[in-house]
Amino acid sequence: MGIPVLGRVRSLRGAIRDGDLLLLDADGGHVTARPLPAVVDAFEARFAKSKERQAAYAKLRDVEPFTRCGTRITVMMNAGLRDDMPGLALTGADGVGLFRTEFQFLVSATLPARERQTRLYRDVLDAAGDKPVVFRTVDIGGDKVLPYLRHNGGETEENPAMGWRALRVALERGGLLKVQARSLLEAAGGRTLNVMFPMVTEPWEFDAARDVFESQLAYLKSQKKLLPEAIRYGAMLEVPALAEQLDVLAPKLSFLSIGTNDLTQFLFAADRANPKLAERYDWLSPAILRFLKRVLQGVAGHTVDVTVCGEMGGRRLEALALLGIGIRRLSITPASVGPIKELVRKIDLDEISTAMNGWLMAPPPSLRQALIEWAEQRGIDCD
Repeated sequence: MGIPVLGRVRSLRGAIRDGDLLLLDADGGHVTARPLPAVVDAFEARFAKSKERQAAYAKLRDVEPFTRCGTRITVMMNAGLRDDMPGLALTGADGVGLFRTEFQFLVSATLPARERQTRLYRDVLDAAGDKPVVFRTVDIGGDKVLPYLRHNGGETEENPAMGWRALRVALERGGLLKVQARSLLEAAGGRTLNVMFPMVTEPWEFDAARDVFESQLAYLKSQKKLLPEAIRYGAMLEVPALAEQLDVLAPKLSFLSIGTNDLTQFLFAADRANPKLAERYDWLSPAILRFLKRVLQGVAGHTVDVTVCGEMGGRRLEALALLGIGIRRLSITPASVGPIKELVRKIDLDEISTAMNGWLMAPPPSLRQALIEWAEQRGIDCD
């Protein structure tokens, strides 16, 4: 939406009064109250430069993101509402790499009826036209609490991020996934359905979820309903344990999406919502990048599309690193599509791959700083 937001600002009430002028730099993570004229002038100059960059990104809407060496990178956008879909045309994204189906559950006072779900999914597919949409089945629980869906007598979980959520909820509450499966299958009649299961931890969970869809598909076939032309099943890799069983799971997958937000906090055992930990662990840590590279190696030899979904792929410096370890598909916020397409067109994959391989074999004191210097030497802006 392009609206800057800054949270967890300490001592805010005591520092700001009604009528104060505020300069908000959400990218930099700071706000200035009652700025001096010189500070305002400097801020306005940066803001004007930012607007110039945004205008340049907008011109890339219809330009395909090829690297300097001629490799086509897939740049998709994330969505969760019907109103998000115009972003496809506005940004020139290659499709929707992550449609969060839980949003309609979160804004509803009761479990959404099957007909209502079907209308939403059909509208989304209609809006996308020929571009693919990957529907993630409902990811609720954890920090996404539904008042009409409780467990354990309503007791609060001590660690909700690792608790009863996502596919664990859907498999236990079989009717929840069954209704959603039928809704998605009906909505995709005559088209390709891309469906992804969140927070898969063991291969049997993927099998169980796919079986629900296949049973609903058989029912719709018996009712002479219009069926999808094809169904592509995928999993979201957020739990590190799944990476150790990709040899078992990969032959069953059409695609694998890496959810870097949850994956990072699980790998580092660090709550991403804890402000004391937010700056301590870096996406450009060799631990994260080595893990992601190992995931790519785990599906090598299988026809599995691997996409990074999450904030990491929408940051230019982090995206540069991802391309350097072999990622070729990104699904990011609509606002990030233009900047990432512009970045892609400046990169030679052989160059960045060679650099990343060297840094991961013998990590420098700061891989982030090494990557910044590498980019600056080649005139690549990674702000």
